[in-house]
Amino acid sequence: MSLFLATLLFGLALAAVGLVLAANRPALNSSLLAFPRSGTASIVLFGGASLWFLWITWHSSPADNFEHPGLLTIAFAVIAALSFKCVPDFLAVRGLCVLVLLAAWHLRAAAYMEYAHPQRLLMVAPLFLLIMAAIWLGVQPYRLRDFLAWILPRPGRARAIGGGLLAYGLLVSAAAFTY
Repeated sequence: MSLFLATLLFGLALAAVGLVLAANRPALNSSLLAFPRSGTASIVLFGGASLWFLWITWHSSPADNFEHPGLLTIAFAVIAALSFKCVPDFLAVRGLCVLVLLAAWHLRAAAYMEYAHPQRLLMVAPLFLLIMAAIWLGVQPYRLRDFLAWILPRPGRARAIGGGLLAYGLLVSAAAFTY
């Protein structure tokens, strides 16, 4: 992935999240409040994250220190399948966290060693904050429910955070065209 594409996609994703929060529509708010425990979101996000991770594991090489990547892939597939039965609570949040971490891997790799472009830091700095948030929410997924319950009932909070994310996302997207 090129630095241009990585920066543009990251900026557009931030702008999209900001637009959803800034819109502050009752239907969107109820969907966001239901998201952490949503069964459909769990299947889509955790299932997608599991498939992406299993694909990476299956295609690992001996340089990754896996002698039998097929056995490791099968073991992780069993764990992913059992997650739907044994720990269904907040599986959508965990799936989102895994997707963020896997996507961040590619976004960070696009900016690696690109010292000639200091504007890449507009993407990289919040990306590392997002990585930290994904790790934290992966361990304590109920914190996202608590955050959404705090932000959504007061329209001013959602609009302020959404407006900030929208503005910053547009700034990052514009920065992509300066490479």
